[in-house]
Amino acid sequence: MKVFGKLSVSRSSAVAALAAAAALGMVSMAHAAAARGPTTDKNVTVMMFPGTDLLTGHAGGFSQAPLRSEQRSLTSYGPAVQVGSRGWGNERWGGFRGDRDTVPLWTFDVRHAARDGLNHVGAMVGTNPFRDPGTSRVPVVIVPMILTTQTVGTGVISTGDDAGADAFSTQPGDTTQNSTAADTACLTAPNDVPSTLAYQSPIFQDTPFYFGGVFLGDTQYIDAVERGSFYGALGDNPGNYHVLFDPVRMARPIHVTVPANEGLAFAASTFGGCGTVQILDLNWFDSYINGTLLPRLASQGLRPGSVPVFLLYNAVLASPVSALSTCCVLGYHSSAGEPTPNQLYAVADFDSSGIFGQGTENSDVMAHEMGELVNDPFGDNEVPPWGNSGQTVGCQENLEVGDPLSGTNMPPVTMPNGFTYNLQELAFFSWFFGGQSLGVNGWYSSNGTFTSDAGPVCGDPSISSG
Repeated sequence: MKVFGKLSVSRSSAVAALAAAAALGMVSMAHAAAARGPTTDKNVTVMMFPGTDLLTGHAGGFSQAPLRSEQRSLTSYGPAVQVGSRGWGNERWGGFRGDRDTVPLWTFDVRHAARDGLNHVGAMVGTNPFRDPGTSRVPVVIVPMILTTQTVGTGVISTGDDAGADAFSTQPGDTTQNSTAADTACLTAPNDVPSTLAYQSPIFQDTPFYFGGVFLGDTQYIDAVERGSFYGALGDNPGNYHVLFDPVRMARPIHVTVPANEGLAFAASTFGGCGTVQILDLNWFDSYINGTLLPRLASQGLRPGSVPVFLLYNAVLASPVSALSTCCVLGYHSSAGEPTPNQLYAVADFDSSGIFGQGTENSDVMAHEMGELVNDPFGDNEVPPWGNSGQTVGCQENLEVGDPLSGTNMPPVTMPNGFTYNLQELAFFSWFFGGQSLGVNGWYSSNGTFTSDAGPVCGDPSISSG
């Protein structure tokens, strides 16, 4: 039996795949029915550091504190987003005249997957590496955020409530984190402007990548990962296959004053870190993205063929913001649009506080989220259930390539600016479905941490645990 059986893909079916995915499997990302009025619900898988571990991590060392994967149900209040192609706004975006109404997509159809014997269908960003390898270009707009919170966390108290036994005590006070301003406290000149560092990172700029001695190209990290993941399917010329973020533009920064009950700031020194960290309410911020920021960007010329990346600096998400038990979401990717979600976007923290441990610093979170956006753009690419790996406790069954290896990094990469970046290792396609790997060197992940597939189906009652 062939490991992946028949993989049927048509480039012309990319747009249709959006509608099909929404109709057949968009449980995790689809907006609720219009009958609910201005409220829309969607589920996302988030990358988070358990806030309660800030206390134990501070005592025992952050390097061993675990990351976690959680399904969060986001409730967005406000009018549904109408994402379209209105207003070209050349003055700000430099005229993305070649932009599309969707990102380039290909569909996979895995027949009789080795891990569970079932068929699995999904959509990924790029072109089909099995039938139509080529170069895909996905325009990206980095949206630097300037956030002013109006509440200060003054300490941690025990509430006696099992739902949030530890919480911040608070008082009024304004704090601004500016991702476009120099931070001389936690970063070192000349590499002290977070948004510039993000733009110059190997997520968006070329650098030589070798996986186990095999040259994957002078390219961006996610492109190297995709080529490495499908290396065995690309024949004699794997260099012909690219999934590139191109062009990459920097938007003007967006300054948001966060309502006092939707955000707070605390001194990272509370947990042995550097500078100040903000916490935003996850539901409020995603509502703001969907109801305000995306329509605003669309009116200025951003089309659904481009991906905005909302860049936070030393800012994380929770709900409610004062409870450590719901903190700390470092990033996620999602989609917006009615009636069919067609606008992809990502949220990522560029962290220099150091309080969240290994696998969360500088470009780690961007590597995680942008890798997942390419491999699981709508969050619903079903795979044989896997689990208890990386940030996932229990079982998970989507093609989220970052979650199984959260906290595990590639070798650090020093770019021409002299800054050394961290990049999270990502799982390959074959790890999820099983059988002989298509990956470079026969690997199942981008640095060879996974030398076999995900193993027995997670949660299968027919498999004995002892």
